[in-house]
Amino acid sequence: MVAACRLVGLARSSYYYKAQPEDEALESAVIQVAHEHVTYGTRRVTHQLRRCETPIHINRKQVQRIMRKHDLLRPIKRRKKRTTQSIHGFQRFPNLVEGVQATYPDQIWVADITYIRFRLSFIYLAVIMDVYTRVVRGWCVHRTLEQTLSLNALHQALIGGHPEIHHSDQGIHYAAPTYVALLQQHGVRISMAAKGCPEENGYAERLMRTIKEEKVDLSEYDSFQDAREQLDDFFATVYNQKRRGCKILCVNVN
Repeated sequence: MVAACRLVGLARSSYYYKAQPEDEALESAVIQVAHEHVTYGTRRVTHQLRRCETPIHINRKQVQRIMRKHDLLRPIKRRKKRTTQSIHGFQRFPNLVEGVQATYPDQIWVADITYIRFRLSFIYLAVIMDVYTRVVRGWCVHRTLEQTLSLNALHQALIGGHPEIHHSDQGIHYAAPTYVALLQQHGVRISMAAKGCPEENGYAERLMRTIKEEKVDLSEYDSFQDAREQLDDFFATVYNQKRRGCKILCVNVN
């Protein structure tokens, strides 16, 4: 058998290896995390297990095997609605963050707007996030796409400080003179992704996807006020405090 293993390029130990069934406690832990975070994929479930109070050392392939066995690998379909209004005559700014790695809080904030399906219409959510800490610094839920939507989120974010760079798409909400002037009053440099290049605002795009997957797509709202209260609670007590990736000790969030 040693010669056979050598012939096919395998270690001798491979011949004696026997696959072991998954440990029941390990399997239960994976299932529990997958049920608590129903939109988490194998990567995030693995990280969640490793950062538990009693860390569980498990690799992603094991997690994938267990989740597949229990039918926990569920893709989520997302509906799309256009929220960026980029046809306007206001000034546009160059992309200042391309290739830049955030290394400290308040270096780069990113902003974006998304929609939330509500009964037979939509409501809208504007969010501003610190790239380094991944903490959501400001947010606003509004019935329409008025300028108030983005301005309210910015006013809330500025209560706790201001960034060196504010990055967004070229939509009218972020190019409007009132919004630009407020940033410039605080000495903030303005950066924008190129038109038609949402990947240049990738951090904000991923944030919105997470919000949809972990909150919006899993919730029902009795009223506009209920939607606003649920989202306020999600950002204040769930996303900014408990979710993996938020370096909450690095920044004071109001």
